[in-house]
Amino acid sequence: MPIARALAAVVLALLVAVSARPAAASVVARVDQSAQRMQVYVGGVLAYDWPVSTARRGFVTPNGQFRVGLMAPMWRSRKYHGSPMPYAMFYSGGYAIHGTYAVGALGRRASHGCIRLHPAHARELFQLTRAYGGTRVVIRN
Repeated sequence: MPIARALAAVVLALLVAVSARPAAASVVARVDQSAQRMQVYVGGVLAYDWPVSTARRGFVTPNGQFRVGLMAPMWRSRKYHGSPMPYAMFYSGGYAIHGTYAVGALGRRASHGCIRLHPAHARELFQLTRAYGGTRVVIRN
């Protein structure tokens, strides 16, 4: 009987430890450049559908699959005169998903290559990425 109690205690401890963390749901941000939309999936379920701005003529937003790396609640562009990039999440070199104050341009190509979101949407994605330990970014034309 003591072995059964010890085993039950271990199982209970594991259950408590696992339930203390967020559910093991993945976050995927799918960007459709032709539609200028981002769909965010949490655990395979569509949670958000937002307008974005990707690269305007003469610039490129790279297609492919990436993982979010460096994250900063407020970043200043080193390349574009210190432009503010709230809730920046870098996914490929100097490319990032971030908030923009040019919300009137959302839904059409307007960036130098980054993926721009409404600041409230960028904050929500930033918080999801932190809560779930990362985000996969999928970009297509």
